[in-house]
Amino acid sequence: MARVNHTSSVSEFILLGLSSHPQDQKTLFILFVIVYLVIITGNLLIILAIHSAPHLQTPMYFFLNSFSFTDICFTTTIVPRMLVNFLSHKTISYAGCLTQMYFIYALGNTDNFLLVVMAFDRYVAISICDPFHYITVMSHRRCVLLVVFSCSISHLHSLLLVLLINRLLFCDSNVIHHFLCDINPLLKLSCSSTFVNEVVINTEGLITLVTPFICVIISYLRILTAILKIPSVAGKHKAFSTCGSHITMVTLFYGSIIYVYFRPLSTYTVQDRVATVIYTVLSSMLNPFIYSLRNKDMKRGLGKLMSRRVS
Repeated sequence: MARVNHTSSVSEFILLGLSSHPQDQKTLFILFVIVYLVIITGNLLIILAIHSAPHLQTPMYFFLNSFSFTDICFTTTIVPRMLVNFLSHKTISYAGCLTQMYFIYALGNTDNFLLVVMAFDRYVAISICDPFHYITVMSHRRCVLLVVFSCSISHLHSLLLVLLINRLLFCDSNVIHHFLCDINPLLKLSCSSTFVNEVVINTEGLITLVTPFICVIISYLRILTAILKIPSVAGKHKAFSTCGSHITMVTLFYGSIIYVYFRPLSTYTVQDRVATVIYTVLSSMLNPFIYSLRNKDMKRGLGKLMSRRVS
């Protein structure tokens, strides 16, 4: 079988962005500047609160700290490029496009696996009544290993996708109907066969996305069983409250991703751009509010952090 060399005449792509109407660009620029500042500020406050509050030095908040840091990196890969796009510089180099795609999938899938790890942590916390036993099971070393595993498998998955895109030819059109370098718009632009890419997406993608989602569902089914065994109503309410924030993030994250990626390539439309905004930008912006407004310990940690800064 002859090896296919990359002889594409396309050296750069044009990102059309969220809207092709010039009158929308300034409004969208201002909107996403505000959103980006909220994401950075909110997630940094969570990280600082966790590191400064002794009562937040638990596995749950260790994972939340990693999740917030990944969210900052994830949106930084996407939003600054969007802002440049709004200011009319819509071109991105071929290498820049693949680099952006690599980090989007690497960091996005890290969030994906961290959601699984956080669900597992909640199950262990609820099923083990003894706090000392819980800390033993979810030791710091084990928590670090779970985060390292989440990062490693995500980067390997992203590397595979980028290498498969790099083997494709792009001959004629270089216009990407999106605000970022995503895999589906690039596949639609290719003038060579995308069969291998689509097979890998539909098989390997099941492992890296559907399997974690199933693990989250199983974890929550077991959490529900453990909660129902708690004799007191107050105990049940407390157990449910510790899971509420995570369930909200899981619904937002997986709902939008399933809508975008688990449909035939031919059905890709402009609505997918809106759905992509939800899991790439909106979920990262809502994360600080979901975890701070619904969590008494986090409120206390943020309060102490603010009082220190004021004094």
